[in-house]
Amino acid sequence: MKTSTLNRYRILTGLLVGLPFAALAQEPVPNRAPTPQEAFKISAEVDTVQGWRYGGAGTLNFSQVSLSNWAPGGQSSLSLLGLGNAYAHYRADKHSFDLAGNLVYGLLKAGKAKVRKNDDRLELNARYARSFAPNWSYAAQLNLKTQLTPTNDIVKPDSLLSKFFAPAYILASLGFEYKPSESFSLFLSPATGKFTVVGDQGLADAGAFGVKAARLGPDGLPVRGTGERLREELGAYLNARYRRPLMANITYQTRLELFSNYFHNPQNVDVNWENLIDFKINKFFSASVATTLIYDDDILVPLNVDQQNADGTARGRRIQFKETLGIGLTYKF
Repeated sequence: MKTSTLNRYRILTGLLVGLPFAALAQEPVPNRAPTPQEAFKISAEVDTVQGWRYGGAGTLNFSQVSLSNWAPGGQSSLSLLGLGNAYAHYRADKHSFDLAGNLVYGLLKAGKAKVRKNDDRLELNARYARSFAPNWSYAAQLNLKTQLTPTNDIVKPDSLLSKFFAPAYILASLGFEYKPSESFSLFLSPATGKFTVVGDQGLADAGAFGVKAARLGPDGLPVRGTGERLREELGAYLNARYRRPLMANITYQTRLELFSNYFHNPQNVDVNWENLIDFKINKFFSASVATTLIYDDDILVPLNVDQQNADGTARGRRIQFKETLGIGLTYKF
């Protein structure tokens, strides 16, 4: 037999023998799970942020110190701090609308003293924006800051320092917003009205929080009921916000607000700077460190006795600063 004929015979024989085994190899093996299909993925072009979104969170922080026969001395104390916020956002192709509210209220009991509050803040925000270019929008916003309950002087418990809508700060702004990402936004307003409301006539007569005090009578004493309870200002306003995750469960956010009155000492800029570092321990427990720095040239704050002015007054212009550290329960919705 020729060599070429012999080779063809060998190839044909191999095919006839191997085909049955190849067919058997393609049959499914019993008890083996089928290969899952690839999971469905949402296209990156689908906009899942359109429409309304709602949410909020509540946090309750506790702090307690108990001393019994403690030689170095000290004072037992108990404090409770509640924080709450809620929001509603609407997004469309060129329009957006935001509503937000923040509430902070804290109580402190030190030793045998009565329970006092150590924090009280209420803030409401409303904002509308319409985009006209990439990352740029026309914007209008309204901001209200006040408190819930009265605050009395520690040394003179009968002396009222502040209460609900005494003061209340209202900002109404028209301007432009630059928002290159969800983590940063900058709002610039050349036309902002700032209104300081002092709803209590006694505080208004004393000229508290920058309003015009009561006029003096012929006897040189203030005439009760003549103090103005509203102060209007017109100026420029800047609001910058930034939020960034620092680690897996740690987030940093800051907000800076600047306001300059066009017609009264425009070089003395009002400052409100808030910082927050949020630590998420698990689903229900969290910790936070918050700071607030305020400077308002029109507000006189209480001073220590050794800081009294030459005329004996104990009030002056100072930078106000607050720091809060809290660990407690958190619930988000």
